[in-house]
Amino acid sequence: MADNFKDREAIIEQIVLTKYQSYFRMAMSLVKNRDDAEDIVQEGAYKAMRSAGKLKNPEFAATYVYRIMLNEAYRFLSEKKHVSIDEEEFLEPATFDTYEDTDLKKALDAMDVKDRTVIILKYFEDMKLEEISNILDENLSTVKSRLYRGLKKLRLEIGEE
Repeated sequence: MADNFKDREAIIEQIVLTKYQSYFRMAMSLVKNRDDAEDIVQEGAYKAMRSAGKLKNPEFAATYVYRIMLNEAYRFLSEKKHVSIDEEEFLEPATFDTYEDTDLKKALDAMDVKDRTVIILKYFEDMKLEEISNILDENLSTVKSRLYRGLKKLRLEIGEE
């Protein structure tokens, strides 16, 4: 069992190292702060390594790690909603944009986080819908609905300006 754990731990470590920038971009696009994004990826990597033994199929390791990273980002966002107004003025503003078009950025930022996540994974991380479905642990039809609903909102928002 120990060898099996070490093998899975090595697989997860390799995935984290290989896809670090992808995880960081995803976190940045959700939390808008470099330090917070780095913390999310570091905490996600730690949790993935710590739970390597729970991974049943090594071929799903990349999906497993991505799901952990997204859960960390979602956890951060839910905790941030509970920050008092006095604390908010001390939070560092975002200094790093993962996309250049400010109209697109504003429209994405205004979207529901789950719809925005699908669009980011599809178009900024170049993932297939099946991969996104596995990462988000949602039905493929739900992911497609989120994608098309999100794209419609983006067209309306960007088309108005």
